[in-house]
Amino acid sequence: MKKSENESQEPDLKTMDEVIDEKLIDMETPGFAAEFNPLEADRIGAFEEDALSEQDAWESAIDVIEHT
Repeated sequence: MKKSENESQEPDLKTMDEVIDEKLIDMETPGFAAEFNPLEADRIGAFEEDALSEQDAWESAIDVIEHT
């Protein structure tokens, strides 16, 4: 059975995870700079946005005088 064109272009997640695991181990070596491609970086959550929204920041400000 032949894979469709989309299936053959999708990264093999098991292989990608193995590569990522090796890179993470290599990063423990002093002076070693591991490079991650964008797919690998996304897979390990390197660029997840977890900042507060502006509204949440204002609501958490305890030292701001409220103007009514």
